[in-house]
Amino acid sequence: MPAPGSSPIRYPAPLSTYRFQLTPDFGFDRVAELAPYLRELGVSHVYLSPILQAVPESRHGYDVTDHSRVRAEFGGIEGLRALAATLAEHGIGIVVDIVPNHMTIPVPESGNAQLWSVLRDGPASPYASWFDIDWAAAGGKVNMPVLGDGEPVRDGDVLRYYDHEFPLPDTHYRLVDWRRGPGYRRFFDVSSLIGLRVEDPEVFDATHAVILSLVEEGIIHGLRVDHPDGLADPRGYLARLRAASGVWTVAEKILVGAERLPADWPCEGTTGYDALNRITGLFVDPAGERPLVELFTAHTGGPADYATVVRESKAEVLDLFFGSEIDRLHASVGSDRRTLVELLAAMPVYRAYAVPGEPVPEESVRIVEEAGRIAAERLPEDAPVAEVVRRVLAGPPDAVVRFQQTCGPVMAKGVEDTALYRWYPLSCLNEVGGEPDRFGVPVAEFHAFCAEMAPGTMTTLSTHDTKRSEDVRARLAVLSELPEEWAAAVGEWSSKVSFDPALDYLAWQNLMASWPISQDRFFDYLFKAAREAKTSISWATPDPAYERGIRDFVSRAVEECGSSIAEFAARIEPYARSNSLSQKLVQLMMPGVPDVYWGNEITDFSLVDPDNRRPVDFPLRRRMLTGAGAGAGAGAGAEVGAGTGVEGMTEAGAGDGTGNAPGAPAGGGLSWDAAKLLVTTRALNLRRRLDPAAAYLPLEADEHAVAFARGDRAVAVATRLPVGLERRGGWGSRTLTLPHGRWRDLLSGAEHTGRVPLAHLLAVHPVALLERD
Repeated sequence: MPAPGSSPIRYPAPLSTYRFQLTPDFGFDRVAELAPYLRELGVSHVYLSPILQAVPESRHGYDVTDHSRVRAEFGGIEGLRALAATLAEHGIGIVVDIVPNHMTIPVPESGNAQLWSVLRDGPASPYASWFDIDWAAAGGKVNMPVLGDGEPVRDGDVLRYYDHEFPLPDTHYRLVDWRRGPGYRRFFDVSSLIGLRVEDPEVFDATHAVILSLVEEGIIHGLRVDHPDGLADPRGYLARLRAASGVWTVAEKILVGAERLPADWPCEGTTGYDALNRITGLFVDPAGERPLVELFTAHTGGPADYATVVRESKAEVLDLFFGSEIDRLHASVGSDRRTLVELLAAMPVYRAYAVPGEPVPEESVRIVEEAGRIAAERLPEDAPVAEVVRRVLAGPPDAVVRFQQTCGPVMAKGVEDTALYRWYPLSCLNEVGGEPDRFGVPVAEFHAFCAEMAPGTMTTLSTHDTKRSEDVRARLAVLSELPEEWAAAVGEWSSKVSFDPALDYLAWQNLMASWPISQDRFFDYLFKAAREAKTSISWATPDPAYERGIRDFVSRAVEECGSSIAEFAARIEPYARSNSLSQKLVQLMMPGVPDVYWGNEITDFSLVDPDNRRPVDFPLRRRMLTGAGAGAGAGAGAEVGAGTGVEGMTEAGAGDGTGNAPGAPAGGGLSWDAAKLLVTTRALNLRRRLDPAAAYLPLEADEHAVAFARGDRAVAVATRLPVGLERRGGWGSRTLTLPHGRWRDLLSGAEHTGRVPLAHLLAVHPVALLERD
């Protein structure tokens, strides 16, 4: 195995990325059409969802069926080459999302040639080493969980079960009930995604050959690694990938709380959830915690303690979904099964980073031993907790690896897909890797986090996997400053329409924050939320009567409360807009490589997938950026990118706390969409002129502002907690001292130097982006 970081970076890290969610009706040619727009927006690299052959109708691409082909529905290899050539003409590179952890088990199963070979020939198949199969557990046959009602039928040399098909004779597999765990490692609890043994060099080479050839050809310039926690050895995998590719690489590693990416992982950083959660926290008022938790418990009857919900949720999913994984782990650990289950339930992170044959890191020991202490509280006094802890950290290699690989799925299903749908006093905090019971991130803590960031790590505000888009979270954050007003509004709506106390309060938050939204879109969201919560229905236990109740609730909530919800959303819009623009500027200007999720250069009020993967109206965005469609998105005479409108409005008096001069149109006459596009475009283009390694220098500012410099070239200033600022009476006489030099605000056109009144600096917009002349 090559040493970490042994291969130099072949291409420089992106300055910024723009994520595209490729689909069969939005392929390489559609991205190529947008090259001029992306260049003008300021993007240095497009960031593509998985490009290898997947299930033909797949809308996400993580269900790969064939690593030897670029996906035909996108245009194949020639379409990708044409895209790369077009982008190169505009100075734009390509980053690609890769999926090393798993392949799909398609329907029919013959669509995965390697799997078909293994099912037909068993351990004698040339692909037997590809998949993480537990041959011993089922007497040499791999359990395939597909059966429901009806019986399989022989049809020549295949066995058919509805649309499924399997090779005959059936000597190497066994069809079992779809509710049973499979005889292979899978992605979380998804039995249709089978784990790959990418730690095997032959499997690595075969599954990465096309991607690496595209790197060698100069088409791919960076990689995003999906779900590294599922791998047997993430560090070793990343080292092999770095040695083979030599390109900028980030890993979708979910970090919780103070957890940091291991320093010995040879990659540039994470995909940005750690940054996302800290940015969100900047705009959440800690004073809102008590009233919002009390409001949550009053409406739901749920506990005030989030930790209790997490423990119960993890225990529940372990019992419901992970029996086969626990059996296999138990066989490796060779100790008490119940102790092992309680230890998994108590683990606070996705992975503890122990590697067989190496000294166990002190932090890993601390984390697992603390989990053992918590587990012991729920076990008999004679439970072998210390022995189980020792064996999963430094015992048999298979035990150490499988414990690592099981922690992630349990965290993902127990926390992301259960607890976050059960405990939601303020649901903008319920994000991947987030801590819903932690209200607010102090500015000083945010500055300290940024000071430690690697320049090549990715930052983001929205992704294809976020529970809510950035602008939905911007609205929800306002509630932390207006808990009494919010309680009154929810009380009014709940008195008119109610359904399930475990679901209603989540519905009101997200209906308001995503308003306006169609009934069908909101039903789909709430239906998924109810199934994820598993309090009344689940994916495995449908209830048509309950589902009809959700539909009726959605219909009545929109029809009977829609006007009031719209009024509330309009009332908080100045504050939500301030949060939206401020978090955008902070994300785009803080250290790291900023990613923009497609469409989020203007407002986007999407909920969890698949809602956040809907088509994007690029013609609108192109018109807005060129100024041709100013009437559709910007105020008259306030074209984005023009030298009039915003730039002309540089004189103002004392601000009202939302970035507007008294009596002036919001944001200098710009709509929220146009203002967000302005911030995005100016910041991304400034990043092109800025050294990626420019020092992060906190600037002392008011409690309602976060301000920092990037080297001696740029300064970003953003408003936070705008409701409190307004209640205080605005900025008053408070000032910000700029670094030496003369500075021009790229958003308003105003010039500043030295000590500047914040009321003047933030008179037109709630944010300022300054570049030194």
